[in-house]
Amino acid sequence: MDKISVCIVEDEPELLKLFSQIIESSPDLSCYLAVDNCENALKNMADFCPDVVLMDINLPGMNGIEGTRKVKSLCPNCDIIMLTIQEENDYVFDSLCAGASGYLLKDSSPNKILQAIIEVKSGGSPMSPSIARKVIKSFHPAINNPLSDRELEVLKKLTQGQNYNTIANSLFISGNTVKAHIKNIYRKLEVNSRASAVEKAIHKRLI
Repeated sequence: MDKISVCIVEDEPELLKLFSQIIESSPDLSCYLAVDNCENALKNMADFCPDVVLMDINLPGMNGIEGTRKVKSLCPNCDIIMLTIQEENDYVFDSLCAGASGYLLKDSSPNKILQAIIEVKSGGSPMSPSIARKVIKSFHPAINNPLSDRELEVLKKLTQGQNYNTIANSLFISGNTVKAHIKNIYRKLEVNSRASAVEKAIHKRLI
């Protein structure tokens, strides 16, 4: 079986050397190219498309997200794994939208990196556990629900058109307590009206 050809794009010399050594240590992989910027990587890919690219995000010149987009345009069948210290949601999702198939932290073990390369080439989407959790949470907004159970009860009754007194009576609490809950709901949802609170709650699937 032919070895899996891998290109590394990493601007930190020590990490670039380390990742190259990790790849060359595997009998199934070959480090085809190791460069410190996307521009040089793309020049080489004009003649040969590697199977897998390990792509840093914060690079000099063209960043890794834009680089990923261009690599996928030039080499559609190439699988790209973002290898970075960044866990911010924007970085994760921008990378995936640009065409990345996996996302690992730079401090992943050598064995994890090797497994990820083989996995992505087999059609998988390797991700560090903490990043995979972020992706899962994005499809389940209620997991990140900022409202308490009582605030959710009040909000549901607001969506039903109930007024403060009706809500207070149905929940066996005072009108002032209802007002306090609604004030907290507005603050947490960053709105300033009942209609906006209801609209945002429905949009975020909180109720």
